Amino acid sequence: MPEQSNDYRVVVFGAAGVGKSSLVLRFVRGTFREAYIPTIEDTYRQVISCDKSICTLQITDTTGSHQFPAMQRLSISKGHAFILVYSVTSRQSMEELQHIYEQICQIKGDIQKIPIMLVGNKSDESQRELDAREGEALASKWKCSFMETSAKMNYNVQELFQELLNLEKRRTVSLQVDGKKSKQQKKKDKLKGKCSVM
Repeated sequence: MPEQSNDYRVVVFGAAGVGKSSLVLRFVRGTFREAYIPTIEDTYRQVISCDKSICTLQITDTTGSHQFPAMQRLSISKGHAFILVYSVTSRQSMEELQHIYEQICQIKGDIQKIPIMLVGNKSDESQRELDAREGEALASKWKCSFMETSAKMNYNVQELFQELLNLEKRRTVSLQVDGKKSKQQKKKDKLKGKCSVM
């Protein structure tokens, strides 16, 4: 299937078992599965409306292992926005995100313009190793947004993707939708050819 220019690509990274697939499936299909099935890489498409237009949110759910560094680099280079997931029950899963974050910085350059969400999943679990303050501190250090979620309880899942799209709009990057030009582009085009130098 050819890639469409109106695809907005979100890449989900995190250690194995933190609930990346569960978050994506809860958002796209509204389902949750208890069993853990390792992912190599899956892509889901969700049609969304942005600025009264329709575009396709393409979500890439990546592997939790470090076996496929080339796939990881490709996902980063093609991604428009990133969700970095750790489990609040595992300090190590948060520490493993450091390498991914550094790779995003290295491949993307100026990450100030790129929406990144740090997500503490499994917030419904009682056996926590990390509290929200630690997630907030790391997000502050990385200059990204932070949210705790629970794919199981469907807590903050919709809000997570909504916030990611809001971050994009705040940075005034125009998402071209169905080949139609954004309002800003239309204004620029209207101004072209209107003035003539005498």
